[in-house]
Amino acid sequence: MAINRTPIHFTAYYEGEKHELQTYTYEYRSLMMLLFDKIYIDDFGECKGMGRCGTCAIKISGLSKAVHSLGRNEEQTLSKMGVHGGDIRLSCQILVDENLENSTVEIIGGESVE
Repeated sequence: MAINRTPIHFTAYYEGEKHELQTYTYEYRSLMMLLFDKIYIDDFGECKGMGRCGTCAIKISGLSKAVHSLGRNEEQTLSKMGVHGGDIRLSCQILVDENLENSTVEIIGGESVE
């Protein structure tokens, strides 16, 4: 499988700081890994992408294609955090692909998202 080398640009906000990020399709196995690598966030992704801890929670908007299905364990974890639907997702369950182009991500981690 050939990897698409068209750049993907998106904006991430963490602790009030804006980060303009660039990547390529599937350069990282998940959005969580990309955010951890590019921004280095303490205690982010404690369950290593299993969708169980909620420490990689994000608020995401502007995806080019709606992502309706929640990944493994994601619905249950978000429910325990008091989140039901909407634009809060676990970044470990989001693929790094062209859908991220021009999107905006606010890193909220395991904080209260209600």
